[in-house]
Amino acid sequence: MAGHSLANLLNVPLAKGLYLFIYSFHMPLFIVITGYFSRNWTFAGGKARKLITNVGVPYVVFEFAYSIYDWLAGRNHLEISLLNPYYLTWFLCALFMWRLSTPVWQQIRWPLAVATVFALLSYMSDLGGTFDIHRVIGLLPFYVLGLTLKPQHFELLKKPIARPIGALVLAAGLAGSYLVMNRMSRSWIYWKHANFELHVGNLTGTVVRIAMFAAAVVFVAAFLSLIPRKRYWFTSLGSYTLYAYLLHGFVTRLLNFTGWWGADWMHTPTGVGIVVVGALVVGTFLCSKPVVRTMSWALEPKMMWVFTPLRRPARSR
Repeated sequence: MAGHSLANLLNVPLAKGLYLFIYSFHMPLFIVITGYFSRNWTFAGGKARKLITNVGVPYVVFEFAYSIYDWLAGRNHLEISLLNPYYLTWFLCALFMWRLSTPVWQQIRWPLAVATVFALLSYMSDLGGTFDIHRVIGLLPFYVLGLTLKPQHFELLKKPIARPIGALVLAAGLAGSYLVMNRMSRSWIYWKHANFELHVGNLTGTVVRIAMFAAAVVFVAAFLSLIPRKRYWFTSLGSYTLYAYLLHGFVTRLLNFTGWWGADWMHTPTGVGIVVVGALVVGTFLCSKPVVRTMSWALEPKMMWVFTPLRRPARSR
């Protein structure tokens, strides 16, 4: 939520550099973790059903919800297209496709290399906006990376030396973001534009993407090295981050519709700090049990009535 909030304050240098830094790795982090917890996904009936109810259904619900929300707030026309993900829903669309492809990546000898080449090639063509396909393919290597990770890889990040190194890496990344924030287009960090749309050739685009992949992986590892080892009151909230992700857009867009982002006090360093703290508080609340209980019908619906026993092909005689 902090990232989408900062997006409205980019005329403040503090917000601009912080925004660039967050976007350089926050979605790769989310996707790597998602891939790691998808390692055992198969087409077995139970898991396939959960994919439909916990990813497919929320995609439809929130695609409608955000489109209607914007329309009620004053958009000139109501437009709902399940083929063109709106706002935050692109991630659900991408996750659905990534999960379906999991058994394939689990059987390829060099899955990460193949996924990376596939992603780099995708940016050399205009694939259109259907299903936000550039993001789906472009961010695929992070999902495949998560699939290839094992518990022992995370154990390396728990070693005492990893924490100070991780802190230094993130500090250097933040400083670097401020150095380049006025020298690069922000469109790069959205992973949704072909090379020609960024006005670069395929060679330059490929080099930049490789550097972005490498930097994101380093930042993800550095961030994970700083995760607390002990359990705290907020530890359990991590299971419900998708609630915060999908619901916070209603808050940030409400502030946009009502003109709050134009308040002069927000466009100051102090205002940026207050907005970030406020975003963290709201994001934490959206992961809380009351919100989960209230919104589980949309994000984790119980829809067994729509399924039938697994159909198997009849045996030939």
